[in-house]
Amino acid sequence: MNVAKERRESRKKRQVRVRRKIKGSADRPRLCVFRSAKHIYAQIIEDTTGTTLVAASTVVKEVGGDLPSSGNVAAAKLVGKKIAEQALSKNITQVVFDRNGFLYHGRIKALADAAREAGLSF
Repeated sequence: MNVAKERRESRKKRQVRVRRKIKGSADRPRLCVFRSAKHIYAQIIEDTTGTTLVAASTVVKEVGGDLPSSGNVAAAKLVGKKIAEQALSKNITQVVFDRNGFLYHGRIKALADAAREAGLSF
């Protein structure tokens, strides 16, 4: 089996394991993070209705337009700050953090720390 496929399958197993425990409710929605090689995405989801309340990513021009590279820690910090600002404008202060099967370091940790500094609590 190829290494990339094993890595993908391991992440999917972690994702399923974490999702069994984490549920986003109306008063405490889920902050879900996805990272690719070039971009990072974050969205706040209410799982009872299955709706996305707030979303931010480096693909959007207003967030990632002025960055030289959108796949690094600086871009993740910017996305974390932006998602927190949008959430606070919709009166969302507490969320459940879903790392989506990714290990909690690097870009994922930077996004979470920036969201905490901007006012979200989890």
